[in-house]
Amino acid sequence: MTQDDLYYDPYDVEIDVDPYPTYRRLRDEEPLYYNERLDFWGLSRFADVGAALKDQKRLSSAKGDILEVIKADPVMPPGVFINEDPPLHTVHRVLVSRAFTPKKMKALEDKIRAFCIACLEPLDGADRFDFVADLGDELPMRAIGMLVGIPDAEQPTVRDHAQRGLRNERGKPLTVTKDKYFDGDFYADYVAWREKNPSDDLITELLNVEFEDVSGTTRRLTKEEILIFLAVIAGAGVETTGNLFGWLGKVLAEHPDQRRQIVSDRSLIPNAIEELLRYEPPGPHVARYVTEDVEYHGQTVPAGSALLLMLSSANRDERQFTDPGRFDIHRSISQHVTFGIGAHFCLGAALARMEGRIALDEVLNRFPEWDLDMANARRKPTTTVRGWDSMPAIVG
Repeated sequence: MTQDDLYYDPYDVEIDVDPYPTYRRLRDEEPLYYNERLDFWGLSRFADVGAALKDQKRLSSAKGDILEVIKADPVMPPGVFINEDPPLHTVHRVLVSRAFTPKKMKALEDKIRAFCIACLEPLDGADRFDFVADLGDELPMRAIGMLVGIPDAEQPTVRDHAQRGLRNERGKPLTVTKDKYFDGDFYADYVAWREKNPSDDLITELLNVEFEDVSGTTRRLTKEEILIFLAVIAGAGVETTGNLFGWLGKVLAEHPDQRRQIVSDRSLIPNAIEELLRYEPPGPHVARYVTEDVEYHGQTVPAGSALLLMLSSANRDERQFTDPGRFDIHRSISQHVTFGIGAHFCLGAALARMEGRIALDEVLNRFPEWDLDMANARRKPTTTVRGWDSMPAIVG
């Protein structure tokens, strides 16, 4: 293969099966890459991606953080805080962060563990277990439901809605309509119910909080803002975190010696989850809109461009990590970019890590050994996250 053959796009199904060889060539040969057919630029090295994530002046989130959204340039309703720039982003992020305080996370931990055990108990004595269907589709849904204030019986509906919103036809971009993006109307009934039945949850807090907006006015959130907040949190918390579980089953099956070390020493679990997040990030990339000309590696990315930040590539950069293609639960990880860096660092990072730790611990309590049934594993047909709809394991 010659340098002229180097090609990358996030929708290519063959590349997506194992994108890491392509990522390595990009880092070595074209660290600033331009795809002429799809008209986007891409950064693949750790240092470049990290700097870009912090460059809010020239690289904006206000037109979206998904490539297809930036290209479609839809109407962005108020409250999509992941698609805002400071100072508006700062105001909205502070409001939503109320749900993710250390105190709230600690209060959730026992409940999440209890639900994880409840998911696994019916499988005692079974000879098969699906890391996605039996756990990945269930645990993040329940965690977000408890945090936000969605009734238990309605949580599967919320999960299904969040998953549908990020699905695209295999090999093709996500369809984004220009007239509307992030519709929060789906959550209207839950907000109306919480108005009459307040509780210790995010919906209740958002209904009652007073804050100073960017104009200096002290006010409460509008219903539209609350609905959009919920749509963003549910989409990110359910779909992204859910993909962690499929990779957990697959990667640890492929590294049985390390899995056995964790079985014997559960103190290894937190770093094992951190290494898994580095090694196979559920969200492979984010995008930014270029507001003014910016230069990388002697080339200019013009204002008005879409720039793809390849998180999965950055996490495997030899310039940052020793032998990055090796999964190592003992690796010392000072930083990875799976949750982003800077102002847009993922609010739910602590929750996702907690869910991963609890799930791994409880799975190992029941299934210390497993083999994969890859013939029946199914990839997820979406480019915004990278993972599995099914990761069956043989445990008997």
